[in-house]
This record gives sequence, structure tokens and C-alpha cells, in this order.
Amino acid sequence: MSRACRLAQAATVLVAAGLLTAAVPHTPWNGWWNARPASAVERVTVPPPRVDLERRPTTDGLAFVAHNGLSGPVEVRLHAEGRAPGSASPLTARAVLAAGARRTLLEIADPVTGHPVHARLEVVPGIPGARHQDVEYLYPLRDAPLRISQGFAGRASHSDAENRYAVDFAADEGTPVVAARDGIVMQFESTVSANQPEPHAPGVPTNFVRVLHYDGTMALYAHLQRGGVVVTPGRHVRRGQIIAFSGNTGASSGPHLHFAVHANRGMALHSVPFRMFGPHGILRFAIPENAPTP
Repeated sequence: MSRACRLAQAATVLVAAGLLTAAVPHTPWNGWWNARPASAVERVTVPPPRVDLERRPTTDGLAFVAHNGLSGPVEVRLHAEGRAPGSASPLTARAVLAAGARRTLLEIADPVTGHPVHARLEVVPGIPGARHQDVEYLYPLRDAPLRISQGFAGRASHSDAENRYAVDFAADEGTPVVAARDGIVMQFESTVSANQPEPHAPGVPTNFVRVLHYDGTMALYAHLQRGGVVVTPGRHVRRGQIIAFSGNTGASSGPHLHFAVHANRGMALHSVPFRMFGPHGILRFAIPENAPTP
């Protein structure tokens, strides 16, 4: 049974001077099927979006400019402290940046000499308020038997908003992973080779692919094989197209694929329930009673 972690946590970056990379941290998430339980246990750590924050001198102060290097939108929130009174913008700024966009988030007038200005940047992928369309997803593994190790609201790790509606599929390493839905590749990682079998190990990165859908939601495919991602950011992928190969990277005690659909609910990722067509027909992932509205 899988131990999910936070797939795309809001990244916090302290900026003191110069051009810094807000390496949005690495970071994700159940159902039924008459199959033997898989032994895979996980804690997923997937990097958030990459956003560069530049501290730029102006004629009368400082400006903080953000650049989204991701192939999809991100929401950012900037906090500045240590400046003098009289800033041209509030000390907290929030914005949505399209793919490749560059934007001035905050301007500070007449900072006090000797009092450095520090900025803290939070980044979450996706546009806030995205509405998930009721579409049928495709089983994301090709030529593999259906083995679910944890479904919606699984007690092992699917209790928080980001992971409540996630599914972990046990699969042999090297199993082809296909796009469950059409979309655009936003972000990926494929250089991780380490494996940490301790399911509670925090901060252990893994290989993954994040795909943006036309309705603003995003699919996450995690624990992929090292070097096993065969798509690149910005590429359009079709339902059923091979995008990667499954693995056992990150905090995982057995080979499997971690899958979830996320929506940005305003500086926070929430998983959303979905319908899926499997090898033998429609998969019925039970939604627990009294589950919060996704």
C-alpha cells in the first residue's frame, strides 16, 4: 500500500540579492478492484515549477521580477520584508504567470541603506479555480495487469486534500506509461536513480511527468524509471501515447506508478476524483462518505 506525499507543495524561496532560482520544491495521493494487494509503499516528492526571481534596481528603489520557466501556468505569492516605508506596491503580491511569462511582482521605493530587503516566494502549478471536466481517463499502463495498492482516501497516506483522490498502481519496472488524457507536458524529472524503501522518508525526490489538461487540471505520473521519460516540456501528448516507463525511484518500497489529477484551489493543490477505463472495463473508485468537496 502506498504512502503518498505532497506532490506539489508551495515552494518557499528566500531572496537576498541578485538573480536566484526559485526551485519550486520537489513533491502528491485510491478505488476498488478484485486483485491481490501490491506491496509498494511510497512517499512522493516532486519538484514544483521552476520560477526565477530577479532583484532589479530601479531609479528610486527595487523591483522583484518573476519569470516562469515552466511549460504551463503557475500561481505565485511574494512576501517582502526589511524595506523602508513608502513602497509603490503592497508587501505581499500574488499573480498568475502563463508559460514563459515574465512579470514585475513588487516594487519598493526608497529602501533604507543598510537594511536589506528579503523576499519569500511561494509557487504552485496551475491556474487557481480550474474546473475538472467529467471525462473518462485511460488506464495509464500498457500491457500490464491491474493491481491497485491504494485508492481514494486510502488510510496509509491518502487523507489530505492533495492526495485524497489518488491511485497507486503496482507495475513491474520498465512498464510503458501512457497519457491517460490529452494534454501538454508541463514539467518532468528523469535523472533520479536513488530509491529509499522507507515510506516515511521526507524529501526524497522521484522521477515524474506532469501533464496540463485543457480544463486547467494536471495529471501526475510518478516513481518513473531513471531516464525513462520520453517526452519534453511543451509537447502535446495524446491519450494512449507512451510518455515514460514505470520504475521504483524515490521513497518507494516496490515498483509502481503513482497517479493523481490535481487542480489549483488558490495557492494549494487539491486532488480531484476521476473516472477511468481499465483493461476490463470501467474502474469504480469508491468515494468515501462525508468526503470534503474536491
